[in-house]
Amino acid sequence: MSYQVIARKYRPQRFAEVVGQEHVTQTLANAIRSGRIAHAYLFCGPRGTGKTTIARIFAMALNATGGPSADFDLDDPRCREIAEGRSLDVLEIDGASNNGVEQVRELRDTARFAPAASTYKIYIIDEVHMLTTAAFNALLKTLEEPPAHVKFLFATTDPERVLPTILSRCQRFDLRRIPATLIVRHLQSIAEAEGVTIATPALQAIARGADGGMRDAESTLDQLISFCGDRIEESDVLSMFGLAARGQILALARAVLESNPAAALTELNELARNGKDLSRLLHDLLQHFRNLMIAQVTHGDLSLLEVTESEALELAGQTSTASQDAVTRILDILTSAERRLRDAVARKIFFEVTLLKAIEARNAVNLDLVLQHLQQLRHEAAPAAPQPPTPPSSPAAPTAAPVAANPSHPASRPSVDTPAAAPARAPAPAPPIPAPTSSAPSAPAQEGIPDDPVSLWTRLVAAASPMARAALQSGHPLHIERGVLSVGYPPAHDHQRTLVDQERTRKALEARLSALGAPLTLRFIRLPDDPAADPATPSPAPTPPPASTPRTPPPAASSTAAPARRRPAPTDKVAPIKIDPVEFKNDPLIKEALELFKGELVIPDTPAPE
Repeated sequence: MSYQVIARKYRPQRFAEVVGQEHVTQTLANAIRSGRIAHAYLFCGPRGTGKTTIARIFAMALNATGGPSADFDLDDPRCREIAEGRSLDVLEIDGASNNGVEQVRELRDTARFAPAASTYKIYIIDEVHMLTTAAFNALLKTLEEPPAHVKFLFATTDPERVLPTILSRCQRFDLRRIPATLIVRHLQSIAEAEGVTIATPALQAIARGADGGMRDAESTLDQLISFCGDRIEESDVLSMFGLAARGQILALARAVLESNPAAALTELNELARNGKDLSRLLHDLLQHFRNLMIAQVTHGDLSLLEVTESEALELAGQTSTASQDAVTRILDILTSAERRLRDAVARKIFFEVTLLKAIEARNAVNLDLVLQHLQQLRHEAAPAAPQPPTPPSSPAAPTAAPVAANPSHPASRPSVDTPAAAPARAPAPAPPIPAPTSSAPSAPAQEGIPDDPVSLWTRLVAAASPMARAALQSGHPLHIERGVLSVGYPPAHDHQRTLVDQERTRKALEARLSALGAPLTLRFIRLPDDPAADPATPSPAPTPPPASTPRTPPPAASSTAAPARRRPAPTDKVAPIKIDPVEFKNDPLIKEALELFKGELVIPDTPAPE
């Protein structure tokens, strides 16, 4: 008898022998026992996970003598015919080579005839996604309402290419990749049956290279037996298939986490010199950092990982080497590199650059933390708000002030007998005349808040970031009433008012005002073309000084009385703050915006003061 490869020799013949697909085999067995057998089934999953094998076992269970039976006898002649591919009632069709309308029409015509010797006529179509759209459409009616003796079993690795009208007529089963531990256990049993001694690290390397496919693992074992004989070591597996040892992958990951570029490049050069597959190496490295991230998130719970005991110890030691954010950034770099490595010409150089980028990502700082720290530094560097002078409290009686205010009163004349009444004791000034305001009385100024909105607005503009400063310079401070600082914008600058009159920007400016010692609420107003018609200032505003006259700061407070509050006219303008182009360009927010939008920095000329 001719030699039979391991993948066919040890092919499962019962539902219980299928490895890692219990969710499918248990459902099919229960359907047979309860008599709920559908007319069409679709098995999806990666290659080598058991799609066609399960379809063939299901066909044997349906056509067993005295069946359908989930616990059929393998010595049954009908089951033996199906297993050997000799049954006239179980037709296996390759969808890649029989994908035309003519083949489907022939299938539809033969489906009308009863089975020759079995209970059902079963069509197993492998790689069904290869059928053309016309072939699928020709199969629709038969698939929806087939004869009672016909069953369809489809298998595909790409269910997305199957028409939705076909999917809706089938019961779909998704087969998953087989865990590495189950592959190792199954390969160990095959090696014992074949009389081969194989080391556990070698089995783990085979399972890692199979990537969840049992057929790939069995084919690899078959090739290793031919190459090594009856004794297989891990080095044999690594040298034959270009895989890296687990210790080498851990050493490479350790060099990245410890920010040691020299060790990382040395390890990569050693692996490349020994002919290791760089694509597979990058995949294994990415898998290790994924395991590290899971270990950090779950706080050491390794139930979600498929790792050995030594790998678990290594992961436990590396969880404290880098933060979770650093591991996530490294994963982003490796994931992006895995897609681009296939198209790279100089693959080793590309891998080296990827390792250096991963080390830089490990040492990088989150942008939000940088902005938060920058904001804190700006608050600390902002000048402290000066406290307004408070009139000194006089120890004299309350009636002394009106007496001293009258120069005709005798008590107001200086006396020779009283040396304390020096000429420095000047008469108190007359009470100030309030400026004309609206009929509604103004609320008194809050304690600790400056009365002059112009100086307060100037300090706010100077303390703002360069990006916000350009939009704030066009505003005119109007007045401070009831804890609200009103700022007007001319119609020509209404777009800048829209920029700053957003909730997030307004709250940031109000927080800056609080840092300056003035906890006020901002209100941005669109000024009309005629300033006299501004609803915020219904009374006539005082005439502004000529443009040639330099603006003087408000007079200092008197020692005996607070100065009168002056309501600035809407035409008062804040002295423009000159923007330093270098400082503006080096602002982190500006840099981030330019890099994100691929923009170009253009600084407009600052308007001259009027």
